[in-house]
Amino acid sequence: MYSEEHLYSIALRECSFIGDINFFKLVRSFGTAKNVWETAKKELSKTDGIGTKTVSDIGNSEHLKFAEKEIVFCEKNSITINLRHQNDLPFLLKECDDAPAILYQKGNLDRNLKSLSLVGTRNITSYGKKFIEDFFEEAKSHNFVSVSGLALGVDKEIHEHSLKHQIPTIAVLAHGFHTLYPSKNKKLSEKIVEENGALFTEFNSSRKPDRENFIQRNRVVAGISPSTIVVETAFGGGSISTATFANTYNRDVFALPGKITDKYSQGCNHLIFQNKATAISTIKDLLDLAGFNDPKEKNAELFPQSQITIQLSESQELIFRKIAENPHITLDDLAEKISLASHKILPIILELELLGKVKSFSGRQFLAI
Repeated sequence: MYSEEHLYSIALRECSFIGDINFFKLVRSFGTAKNVWETAKKELSKTDGIGTKTVSDIGNSEHLKFAEKEIVFCEKNSITINLRHQNDLPFLLKECDDAPAILYQKGNLDRNLKSLSLVGTRNITSYGKKFIEDFFEEAKSHNFVSVSGLALGVDKEIHEHSLKHQIPTIAVLAHGFHTLYPSKNKKLSEKIVEENGALFTEFNSSRKPDRENFIQRNRVVAGISPSTIVVETAFGGGSISTATFANTYNRDVFALPGKITDKYSQGCNHLIFQNKATAISTIKDLLDLAGFNDPKEKNAELFPQSQITIQLSESQELIFRKIAENPHITLDDLAEKISLASHKILPIILELELLGKVKSFSGRQFLAI
């Protein structure tokens, strides 16, 4: 189940000064984590942006011993180890420059589903609860997976309403799988896995839910989806960091506006004021903007008798077929599947968009229509 590459990746990531970005630079330069581990430090330090201090801890046998224990822990607890440099990361996360080098996973889910991140305050109000209830009632007919952080408040409501409507849900944790925080959500976390959802964390079994881990966790919540919805948050709330990460990754951000006197609407209102989020007016509009409503349904209503056959060129047909077979496929994945450079694919996709055959979404995702 696990390879040597998993072992050396865990050991390498455990080294001092080797964060996710430096990890990726090194494995991209030397091919594998094992090669990095076994290469002389003098050679490693020649890598662009990597100095002698950065590589000083590589090769430390203690980290290899830790990695061996971690592999045993993962085997015992049915944990999947996803490696960024082996293209294991789910959904759009791999497109982020600071994506986790390693992402641990419990549970299985359909990665072909569209993902949608929803976040907010732990101090949820009746206003936030009503919005979540209404949102899932209207969104339940769509195939998607919800993403949140398993905290109390908004996160808990997101996961519970997803389960209620049989929508798979992902919980991103701020600690290793040796514990569960908050402990009140332990049963909820188990139900998520049972109901075709998953738990993700970039933290190994030595990492506790320390305060700084939650900000790191938030970038995964933002990076995994093309859109993030902020339900309720105060000024400076953790959800502000999630929205900021989403903006950095060029993802769509939506915020639920509220009264300027309501503490847990002030953060949302400020995001909207700063043009860092689109104000949510109606749930229908929100679903439209997030790319949930199939344009085919609208065309059928407007032009019930109209049927136009468009003859596609060979290259257009190839790309259209691949997009149709892989809903919300990214540009990089499409380029890999048809063995054609992305800069050559983009003009053809534009032609298909003008013909009304393809719709593009944030994060360079495409859908056949």
